[in-house]
Amino acid sequence: MIYGRVKKMILGFENGSLAKEKWTHIAHFEMALWYTYHEPIHKARKLIKEGIKNYNLSVGGENTDSSGYHETITELYILIIINYQLSFKNEYDFEILIKELYNQPFIEKTFLFQFYTKDRLMSVEARKKWVDPDVIPIVSI
Repeated sequence: MIYGRVKKMILGFENGSLAKEKWTHIAHFEMALWYTYHEPIHKARKLIKEGIKNYNLSVGGENTDSSGYHETITELYILIIINYQLSFKNEYDFEILIKELYNQPFIEKTFLFQFYTKDRLMSVEARKKWVDPDVIPIVSI
């Protein structure tokens, strides 16, 4: 059952026991979906952001100008995950949402580069605070 696996991953993420190699690109999406599914949006956003920062530190990482937490990427993916959930309208079962998540184009690592140039998205400014896209606007999502 996917739900149980994701729940276990979330517990490890929260207490810092999740092995660093299990904190994959897709694990970020699973975590964001978990929180936005189970919590009010304002609380989910806080749990996601603070959780990433804390987890990075718990595994010996840092949140600096060049590594760790990235505000623009996090904010944009929270928006994408929320819109993804809303697209299901009447079907709001976590198992279905998580299974379909793996088939979404936005989980590709290059997805954000349709909105941002690499220089802008990887800038210190974008890491520290939200920056608007410089290729096409967010309303295109």
